[in-house]
Amino acid sequence: MRTLCASTLIGEVFVIGFAGLVAMKDPDLSTSTVWTVSGIAMLLCVLLCGVITRPGGIQLGWALQIALIASGFIVPTMFFMGAMFAALWWASVHYGRKIDEAKARFAAQARSTGSTSPDAA
Repeated sequence: MRTLCASTLIGEVFVIGFAGLVAMKDPDLSTSTVWTVSGIAMLLCVLLCGVITRPGGIQLGWALQIALIASGFIVPTMFFMGAMFAALWWASVHYGRKIDEAKARFAAQARSTGSTSPDAA
């Protein structure tokens, strides 16, 4: 799960950066405000990659997805991009858990048969 979720978050770093470039065109927003908010969001994405498997990591990821969708009020395209990344986040969590369960079953089976490699059977 960690790999899939981290990949989604790293993709979001780029999207947030590009959204920051688009938001700079808004005359009501100062450049420093745009890059402070964008920078913090990008940093949170990177830091969240390291705490995905800890308690609350998935919930923090969902909060980030909601914030990404809400950024559509500043950059309207982000409604769509945020929804797409929220769907990717759901898939990463859902299928990542399934992969982790399959790995755990395989490891338990390997321990019970005494084999250490997949082709030993």
